Amino acid sequence: MAELAHPARALWWLFEPVHALTYFSPEGRAAYEAAGLRGSWRGYFAGRSAPLGPVDAAPVIAAFFNFAPGMVERALPDVWGRATPQAALAARVSGAEAALARVLEPVKPHLIDRSVELLERAVDGLDCCGRVLAAANAALPRPEGRLGRLWHATTVLREHRGDGHVAALVTEGLDGCEALVVRCALDIRREVMQPYRGWTDQEWEAATARLTERGWLEADGSLSAEGRARHQALEAATDLAAARVWADFRRAELDELATTLRPISTACRAELPQLNPIGLPVGS
Repeated sequence: MAELAHPARALWWLFEPVHALTYFSPEGRAAYEAAGLRGSWRGYFAGRSAPLGPVDAAPVIAAFFNFAPGMVERALPDVWGRATPQAALAARVSGAEAALARVLEPVKPHLIDRSVELLERAVDGLDCCGRVLAAANAALPRPEGRLGRLWHATTVLREHRGDGHVAALVTEGLDGCEALVVRCALDIRREVMQPYRGWTDQEWEAATARLTERGWLEADGSLSAEGRARHQALEAATDLAAARVWADFRRAELDELATTLRPISTACRAELPQLNPIGLPVGS
């Protein structure tokens, strides 16, 4: 485990690529297309929101937080005329399993099995109150195979952390576009993030102006000292909100999980585009 990172953050760095693989793998895209969801964004919005049922755009705009409302509205509820939530759920699991079968072929099975055991123990102990996406995913039946179970466990845990992160952002008074502007002022290129989230140049510049007026940004768009301090505070709040997940684990068990997950995570991360909007730190 990285000594300079909060344990909850260090583990997120490891399990997030396992979940994220489904958004970028050819197997994931093929599974969604076979279900009638052509186009990567139809698959994304259908697959990620399917645990909530055939919802309209409004709750997804709220839960996903940093997507432009118009982008979500172009996908929902249209996708439910192309595939039911049940079909989308089946597609995302089958796509994830197929991708993981290819990517993790060199990884020793016992590392996968032990990772699943420890991750599912964490999922079993989750308190999902106030965490809608985590609760919806945790309520789904677990897949039968080890790879499906691995993907499902990492998905529940990353949505749990994500729900807590949204709460921290709201507490800091940031809206969805502002949160992205702050992150791009740190380490992600705007030309990568902005189109992935659907905000117009006008909306982006307006968010930048608001943040500058509130003291988060300098006139050149870089983070101010206040902005950096407040960003560090919200990241610390995110870690704190995720820490309870691991409270019943001994340090030796956390280190074991990090050890078993590392080759899995490394293999999955190698499949992700180098420039992507996930937010994992470069080189972790």
